[in-house]
Amino acid sequence: MENALEASLHAARGALLRDLSARDVADAAVVSVLEDAIAQRRWWVEQWPDGVDYVLGLVAQDVQDGLLEGWGRWPLCQVCSAEGDPHALSVEPELGPDPHWVCGEQGVVVAAVGELTP
Repeated sequence: MENALEASLHAARGALLRDLSARDVADAAVVSVLEDAIAQRRWWVEQWPDGVDYVLGLVAQDVQDGLLEGWGRWPLCQVCSAEGDPHALSVEPELGPDPHWVCGEQGVVVAAVGELTP
């Protein structure tokens, strides 16, 4: 279990760092939000080992929540960037494997978590 837990946390950290970097927001304060999310999810998966497959999507949501409080909505939707008010992408499924960033306004899958583009 420990190897699967560490592998899932390492993969989630890497994927979110790629997404943060792709959108040019990976400064020290933001990476600190990511590290806090990883620490919280480590505890969560230790309590519920069957949740290891859901770590990536949950960490992505945790980072979004952490950034909303101190930085703003992230990642902003580039599908609708020229139209209306800016809005953030959401993670789907909310609790499941293979999470993706989705534009809720258009119902479009933008990218897998970890594969955002600039």
